[in-house]
Amino acid sequence: MTEQFTGSFTQQEPIPEAGIEAALAVLRHGRLHRYNTVPDEMCETALLEQEFADVVGAPYCLAVASGGYAMATALRAVGVEAGDKVLSNAFTLAPVPGAIASIGATPVFVGVTESLTIDLDDLEAKLDQAGVLLLSHMRGHICDMDRLMAMCDAAGVIVIEDCAHTMGAAWNGVPSGRHGTVGCYSCQTYKHVNSGEGGFLVTDDPYVAAKAVMLSGSYMLYERHSAAPPKEAFEDIKYTTPNISGRMDNLRAAILRPQVADLATQCARWNDRYYALEAGLRDTPGLTVIERPSQETIVGSSIQFLLLDWAAAAVQDVVARCGARGVELKWFGAPEPVAFTSKYDSWKYAPSAPMEASDRVLAGIVDMRVPLTFSLDDCALIARIIRAEVSAVYQAGS
Repeated sequence: MTEQFTGSFTQQEPIPEAGIEAALAVLRHGRLHRYNTVPDEMCETALLEQEFADVVGAPYCLAVASGGYAMATALRAVGVEAGDKVLSNAFTLAPVPGAIASIGATPVFVGVTESLTIDLDDLEAKLDQAGVLLLSHMRGHICDMDRLMAMCDAAGVIVIEDCAHTMGAAWNGVPSGRHGTVGCYSCQTYKHVNSGEGGFLVTDDPYVAAKAVMLSGSYMLYERHSAAPPKEAFEDIKYTTPNISGRMDNLRAAILRPQVADLATQCARWNDRYYALEAGLRDTPGLTVIERPSQETIVGSSIQFLLLDWAAAAVQDVVARCGARGVELKWFGAPEPVAFTSKYDSWKYAPSAPMEASDRVLAGIVDMRVPLTFSLDDCALIARIIRAEVSAVYQAGS
């Protein structure tokens, strides 16, 4: 009898009861706006910012409306202006080049390796083309951050980390988002904490933090922030920084606070599922497992593998066959964007030239969500289905 998976790849776990109760309290008192407080009250948003700052070890944190807003704000805060060029990954999701384009800057794409990380040799060759790198830790894969930072520091290139897929991850024990000048995170439903939409920005730089707070719409109420720099940092910028309102509201912050407190436990649960899937996929003919370096502390909320140098029709056959058995795979090699699986040449607002080595990798990337609603038995079943269908297509001649 052919095995079938009947679970959902988009169903998340419910919001923790503590988050539900906190949200109800906000709804009952009605003070949803980030600066709508009563005397001696610290709003939920400010409390969340301090708690997330403590988790990642940052002095300054700003909770915002989305991960994309965090990135665009970070770019503005470090001084990127319309007409500037910004280095970024060829393998990423649309909000990353979108953040660059949203402020009138132009992405300069850097290649991807078979480890699904940014190609550091290609980056080194392009460091003279821009003053900022918006580095995407795409799908949770972290490159050699020691080498990357040494290269960028030597070249005077500012690093902003997109940690939408690496909240809770680390490189050599340093939390993701804490290597560069700014770390940006997402709280969108399919990320590691869930408020539907939302994000964080963290930094050690008081000037960058003050600029971000002003950009987020502080209305000169910046002294109400807990995880923000002292008021002196705002003196030279408070009348010259535009208000682009986007700080998180109290309702979403209330939902997130218990989730941030439980982040380490959730990350461990994701990794149990990731490694169960990885073990089931190893040694499948024609399939390449992505090896994770020992310096990387992962959060396995998704898993990728390569069908490297396969014909496009054969990859599409694998995706279709697995889909017929209830396993939803996404392919990054399609010539046209499908849902979120766009690639660097999909974004017509961002000029690009073909990147042969990267195109070869992108053509082989197969991606799958790993929600915590999956059991370990589910993961074993999913791996068996993928293994069987990849093997069948491979044996028939990929």
